[in-house]
This record gives sequence, structure tokens and C-alpha cells, in this order.
Amino acid sequence: MNPLTHTQLSTLAQEYGTPLYVYNAASIKHQYEKLTHAFRNSNTKIFYACKSLTNVNVLKYIHNLGASLDCVSINEVKLGLLAGFEKENILYTPNCVDFEEILEAKELGVNINIDNISILEQFGNKFGDTYPICIRLNPHILAGGNYKISTGHIDSKFGISIHQLRHIERIVKTTNLHVEGIHMHTGSEIKDINVFLEGLEVMFSMATHFPALKYIDLGSGFKVPYQPGEKETDVDLLGQKVADAFTAFETETGKKLQVWFEPGKYLVSKCGYLIVKTNIIKQTTSAVFAGVDSGFNHLIRPMMYDAYHHIENVSNAGGTPRIYTVVGNICETDTFAWDRTLPEVREGDYLAFYNAGAYGFEMSSNFNSRFKPAEVLIENGDARVIRKRDVFEDLLRGQVI
Repeated sequence: MNPLTHTQLSTLAQEYGTPLYVYNAASIKHQYEKLTHAFRNSNTKIFYACKSLTNVNVLKYIHNLGASLDCVSINEVKLGLLAGFEKENILYTPNCVDFEEILEAKELGVNINIDNISILEQFGNKFGDTYPICIRLNPHILAGGNYKISTGHIDSKFGISIHQLRHIERIVKTTNLHVEGIHMHTGSEIKDINVFLEGLEVMFSMATHFPALKYIDLGSGFKVPYQPGEKETDVDLLGQKVADAFTAFETETGKKLQVWFEPGKYLVSKCGYLIVKTNIIKQTTSAVFAGVDSGFNHLIRPMMYDAYHHIENVSNAGGTPRIYTVVGNICETDTFAWDRTLPEVREGDYLAFYNAGAYGFEMSSNFNSRFKPAEVLIENGDARVIRKRDVFEDLLRGQVI
């Protein structure tokens, strides 16, 4: 699946203005089909982790591909229902929410994943075995590309510790809870498939304690290449290993379980581009700054996670290579890239940030009272606006004057 060309990106910037988020639907389809092919030998259900990008048009497109939906808030659940996802194909996995939000999810009829002893007990006392649930476990596995996105280690707020199994069992027994799934998620940007296999062994050991179990949810965290030459998770090898493991478990126990995965970044990261315009070139005693019309109000990952985003000068690709520090226009240190070699950048040139589909617009803000960008979706070769650029009135929406 070929990325969008420099000419295409420049044309979109000229037509819709900058900063601009662009999503290539063909890339999403390509990534989804890679997963369905990789896990074709096991009974697998793919849930798109929509916290990575929730534009309802993207949700509709992913629904049409045949995916299910993973949600972490009640509003994501409602967006999913609005986009056409069937309630039985929505998984709601919150943490640290009020019990009222859990009750609302129950009324909406979606799958509920509980990651707290207190909530588990409240739910069991109220509903008993009348509504099936999933339990999110903390496997105590440290994994992921950054500590901030590691969620399965001993100090994580996520999940119920596997060492609290007896407590879980007591609640299940006394309240007659119907547990049909168990879940784990160790983090994001996981290259080593053995992390998943190690977690799966933990889940298999837990599975024998829940006789009504139908599925094991292994979360996700598949590595996406951000830097040139970087490797992604070998999902084909993982798919075969997972299929073998579930077959062996069925042979040993007589239980045939479904496996669930929740890819977010893996599906939408590659599809996205953030196109910006170079406002100034500023030479100092130590650096040459390319100052653009964006900042961490539009793409915070480099500042929050030290994340790398490949940047290309789509206006002057043949220019003489020079070294730039690419910065934004926010009244904070909003450095996108230090000492990055780029074809000569001139004031007015368009720069494109790659792999901007996941947690780009989704984590954007109106900091410094600046507008959020427009979003454009390219589907079957046609570009259309799926979110208008902010206008001044948007800054006042909700304020009481």
C-alpha cells in the first residue's frame, strides 16, 4: 500500500489550508486485512481501539470493513452506536469511572470489561448472573515503547492483579457473577511477540478458574514503524503461534475459546498525515529553526512521549539537505524534531508529518486559543472534509458570558 505522494499532499494543503489532518482510508483497509489474514487460523475477533481516532466517519469506515469496536468511555460507546456498530460488537473497557457510567453501558447492552475489585463487587451484587461481563487482569508484565504507555506492570492503575484471583473468585461465587471473558493489555509499541505469548500463558492459567469463559482478550500494542527502517510486530508469526496455543489449550482442557484483539494505532497510525506550513526560518547561534503553523496543540506525541514522526518537505523534495529543528507556534517549548535533516526548507514550504493518524487530532486542544485543524478523508481516490476547521465561535462554545 503506497503512501500519498508529495504532490497529493501539497495539493490537499493548498485546497483545504493548513494545518490539516489527512487520512487515507486505503491504508486502514490494508492494515485491517493484514490482521485478519495473520489470525485466520484461530477464532479471532478484532476490535478497533477507537481512542486513537474517533471521527465518526472513520468509525463508519472501519465498521464497514467488518471490525468490532473497543471503547474506553461511555461517549465512545455512543459514538460507536451512532456509527452503526452493533451493541454486541462493542467492548467497553473503562478505568476509574463512576459506577453510574457502568450502569449506562449496561443499559446500552454492550460488552463490559471490569478492572476494579470494588466495581466488580457492586456489579455482582446488583446484577448477579443476569448480565455477562469480562474481567481485566493485570498480568504484571512490563512492556511497551514508553513507560507512559505501559499498562500491565505492577505499578499500573489498570486491571485487577492476577495475585488477587482468590478475591475475584470469592466475589464471583458470592454474587453469582457470569464471567464470559478475561482481558489483559500490557502496553503499546510491542515488537517482541513473546510478550503476547507470555501474557497468553498467564491468561490460560486464569481461564481454568472461570467455567463459563467464552473468550480471552489479549489487548493489542502491535508495533508500528515510525522511523525509516524500523520493524513492526510480526503479526503473521504471532498469528500462527496464537493459533497453535489455542489449539493446544482446547486439546488439553476441551474448551474452545475465541481470542480478541484491540488494535488502535496499528490500524490508523499509517493512514494519517499532518500537513503544516513553514512560517519562518530562524537562524540562531546554535540551530536553524523551521517554525511551522502548528504545535503541540495539534500533535503532542513528540513532546509527551518523545515520539519520532518522520517529516518530509513536500514542497521542495529535491532541495539541498540541511539540518533543522522543527518547532511550532505555541508559547511553550513545542519541538517536533531536533536536528532533523530535510531538503532545504523555505518560508511557505509545506512539511508533512507521517504516522499522524493515531493520537494526533485525538489528543489535540485549543491551547493558546488556537483553532483545531480540519480533517480530510481520502476514500476511493476522493477527498472530503470530515471535520471543519475551527472558527472563532468554536472557542466560545460552552462559555457563559
